[in-house]
Amino acid sequence: MGVENFSQEKIKSIVAAQREYFASGATLSYEFRRKQLKILLLALERWNDRLCDALWSDLHKSPEEALLTEISIVSGEIKNHLSHLKRWMKRECSATPLKMMPSRTYVMSEPLGNALVISPWKYPVQLLLNPLVGAISAGCTALLKPSPYVPNVSATLEALIKECFDEKYVAVVQGNREVNKMLLDERFDIIFFTGSPQLGKEVMQAASRNLTPVILELGGKSPCVVDSSADINIAARRIAWAKTLNAGQTCVAPDYLLIHSSVKQQFVEAFKRELVKLHGEDVKQSRHFVRLVNDRAFKRVSSYLAQGRIVAGGKSDASQRYIEPTLLDDVSPTAPVMQEEIFGPILPMITFDAISEALDFVKKREKPLALYYFGTNSAGREFLHNTSSGGACINDAVMQIANENVPFGGVGTSGMGHYHGRYSFDAFSHKRSVVVTPTWLDLPFRYMPYKMFGLVKKIL
Repeated sequence: MGVENFSQEKIKSIVAAQREYFASGATLSYEFRRKQLKILLLALERWNDRLCDALWSDLHKSPEEALLTEISIVSGEIKNHLSHLKRWMKRECSATPLKMMPSRTYVMSEPLGNALVISPWKYPVQLLLNPLVGAISAGCTALLKPSPYVPNVSATLEALIKECFDEKYVAVVQGNREVNKMLLDERFDIIFFTGSPQLGKEVMQAASRNLTPVILELGGKSPCVVDSSADINIAARRIAWAKTLNAGQTCVAPDYLLIHSSVKQQFVEAFKRELVKLHGEDVKQSRHFVRLVNDRAFKRVSSYLAQGRIVAGGKSDASQRYIEPTLLDDVSPTAPVMQEEIFGPILPMITFDAISEALDFVKKREKPLALYYFGTNSAGREFLHNTSSGGACINDAVMQIANENVPFGGVGTSGMGHYHGRYSFDAFSHKRSVVVTPTWLDLPFRYMPYKMFGLVKKIL
């Protein structure tokens, strides 16, 4: 099954219709936004089985993992917005300085307008619909572009959206990167893109032609530090889970391991044991272990197996796009596996003897989307204090994305802007400052020729 490219004429027609619909003011009221969020929430319930079937077809993702990492995250996001939307929409009164009296000041949130959301294949339901929740909540229209690499999921999402919304409000456009270029040639009021840093640069360049704001959720190589003070069994369990979730095809998955030399062998053995607990003696037979998204991804990721000494795992099967969870030792920092984001179940290890070595290693590289530290809390806080990343965990991994009350986003080459919860509402909104000045009093001090300026200077 493949997706068919939308024509440029169709894209232009949808963009024009959405621009006209937003200009009508139909999306602005609290009642309208709340109604649309409820429609999407109910649709997720009705379409749950079909979404799970599509995720299994494209990625071999089990219904349990589909619910945990995709559908429940979107439904939870919607419920959060339904609970707080009225408060978020209220104007926020601000302090007014003496020099502006008797004026009053407030800040109102207004929708940016027509939104474009381009999502990747790695979590194709969550990463398309979660931004949509923010767009609906903020009062925007949305044009959604799913990934062609997961055709069954993309087709199912298109059908779901068509059932819920008129395309002048929310629509799905299908196609390859040529369609992305057509979309980026159009003018939007905000572009929300999730993907690689390289494609993020192309999106930002295209957006600059119209000075369109962008939210870029990118990636990078997220380090995982296992210090000598770590609880090795807990570290191995949580890292094995995080690295095998979606077969490592997660933008916040641990991408490489910085491990203290004194605990490396203990960690390797614990990692092997935890893999058996998670997926059984033969990971290939596990219904919870996802496959690589396509043959090209399999070829790229499997090539990393030769770039170090395999100390755990290492098996692969091209016919199923299967790669066993693998630990690599004796890896050169200059090898491709240490330069490119892996997006697969391979975890290269670099040893250190002093934490300053690990700190130096991280700081010399681009700022990652995530950083994980296993060891004492105090040492973890100190490590985070001296580094920068989009998000972080101490004695855990991946779980920073599970709390919708904190922002999710990158920094530097790992992205810009934040979303989730209130931050999603804000991402698709403009904060508009409003000054209200009464007419019953009109102080002369601000007008030329600036009489009593000595007094004015004391107030300023």
